[in-house]
Amino acid sequence: MSELSPREFGLWPSPILPQAMGRRLGLLDVKWDTNGRTLAWLERRPSGGMLVVRAGSEAMRDMTPLHDVRGRLLYGGGEFALAHGVLVFAGPGGRLFRQSLEAGPAVPITPPFGDAAAPEISPDARWVVYVHSCEGVDRIALVEADGSHWPTDLVSGADFYMQPTWHPFGDRLAWVEWDHPNMPWDGSRLRLGRIEGTPPRMVEVQPIAGDDEIPVFQPAFSPEGNALAYLQGEGEWDQLCLLDLMAGTRRIVLDGTSLIPPAWLQGMRTLAWSSDGRRLFVLRNEKGFASLWAIDVETSHAQRVDIPPYTWISQLSTASQGEALAFVGSAPTTPERVVVWRDGAEEVVRRSQSEEVRPEDLPGAQSLSWAAPDGTLVHGLYYSPTSGVARGEGLPPAIIDVHSGPTRQRVAGYSAEAAFFATRGYAVLGLNYRGSSGYGRSYMRRLREHWGEYDVEDAIGGAAALAERGLADPRRMAIIGSSAGGFTVLNVLARHPGVFRAGVCSFGISNLFTVREAEFKFEAHYLDSLVGRLPEAADRFRERSPIFHAASIRDPLALFHGEEDPVVPLAQTESIAQELAARGVAHTLRRFAGEGHGWRDEQTVTAFYTEVEAFLRRHVVLGAS
Repeated sequence: MSELSPREFGLWPSPILPQAMGRRLGLLDVKWDTNGRTLAWLERRPSGGMLVVRAGSEAMRDMTPLHDVRGRLLYGGGEFALAHGVLVFAGPGGRLFRQSLEAGPAVPITPPFGDAAAPEISPDARWVVYVHSCEGVDRIALVEADGSHWPTDLVSGADFYMQPTWHPFGDRLAWVEWDHPNMPWDGSRLRLGRIEGTPPRMVEVQPIAGDDEIPVFQPAFSPEGNALAYLQGEGEWDQLCLLDLMAGTRRIVLDGTSLIPPAWLQGMRTLAWSSDGRRLFVLRNEKGFASLWAIDVETSHAQRVDIPPYTWISQLSTASQGEALAFVGSAPTTPERVVVWRDGAEEVVRRSQSEEVRPEDLPGAQSLSWAAPDGTLVHGLYYSPTSGVARGEGLPPAIIDVHSGPTRQRVAGYSAEAAFFATRGYAVLGLNYRGSSGYGRSYMRRLREHWGEYDVEDAIGGAAALAERGLADPRRMAIIGSSAGGFTVLNVLARHPGVFRAGVCSFGISNLFTVREAEFKFEAHYLDSLVGRLPEAADRFRERSPIFHAASIRDPLALFHGEEDPVVPLAQTESIAQELAARGVAHTLRRFAGEGHGWRDEQTVTAFYTEVEAFLRRHVVLGAS
């Protein structure tokens, strides 16, 4: 083992180059075919979404080279279904396409209007149900799997739908729905409908669970069709529930833990039945660390399934034969992988990157907590500076990384951004401020009417906690965030100048009034709970909007925005830059052509990290020397 060379924190040579950040694959979803042998997964490549298939031990095949596979409802997700040797996926023009695994090109099965997501193929392979949205009206629609007839509405009347799922006999359908002003994690409803006729039509709808204050998530029928499992959030924590479809009785088989992720996407899965219907597999979230549990359906006995090295898991899928599980897994030192877990053994099917960097040269994640001014325990994930070639002396500079949402969470999966900065000698704190998910319902709801206050307090508190515990140099701290996280960055710099040496804000919200006007349907009433309703809360909107306090910003600020952002108008960031320029405050503004609310192009990602690294080196590492 070579001796580590002394180097200035923040200036360490890193094995993770900006170009590598741009080349990473996104591994978004994985599913088994009904034969229990074939696996399909979705990769987010610089060129778009690509469905890849592997049958048994055969070589993997790209299936959709001519189409960008992408769900366009909510913030995406629910891109494809796989059954009976057929893929049905959401593609260009808001259409669903059918692709045989055997041969032939993909063919459209729905017309080019509106947007479609969450397709599910019926047990007899004749029909596809899906969520459709057009001109502000959402529905669950039905189309023949070969696209030979025009789609029909199967369920309508609610503002939103997600997670439609067929009963194994094909005569019933379960789904989740909700209405404004709720977000799905505030309160939603699980419905069970009976279907008759050809074409199928809904003849009876039965309420199962949930209401305006109780969210429900992911209905899943047992393989033999005698039970319906689902997740609900009644009280402080979530429950795994089981409905006996014959007797009509319900029982809770797991309680007292975090099971339901905030449904920003269609098609999220944290629950799956074993092939014999005797067990349920479910993912638990414990302070950002995921664990897999097997629940005996008869006895409710819960047993943890150890799957090292993975500390974050998503998109559970079980094979119809045997005990094979597929999922997307990662850890702070293990980039995302598509994994098959069978009989206690792991098979890595696909890696998101080359994994040339040794795990010991990447930072681990450590839970960190501190008290907020109101006494609430605030949480975060801490990444220490880590290198296989360098060591520093004294205290490292730190980056407070604020997640977007704001109803989200920094989790203990692989964070390419944390690894990028920690391997250069920065300490990184992934801030899970009050309002974040994963720490109980009370914690998540604390941000109601306090967005722009508590998140700001907790960013300041996180910086203080690092300094007080000797984990970072208080004179050399930066704060970074995008979208809602950028909103916090701007507010922190405006209200607490001098705490941070610099800030980095990507497509951040600066004017709540204009965002409220521009919000698309999914988030049309989100600010009602986070800030308040207009016009009554106009003073609060103004007080929390950074644009009205930008004259107080005096710390260096790097601004980044996509020119085609449909969520946060580019003009908001330009207004902040103009205010800084008028007062001579050090800043940069980079507009990315062709980019929207986030970065997709490889060159954009490379340029972003190159410029951020240079900006922080200049203003945080060297600027405090």
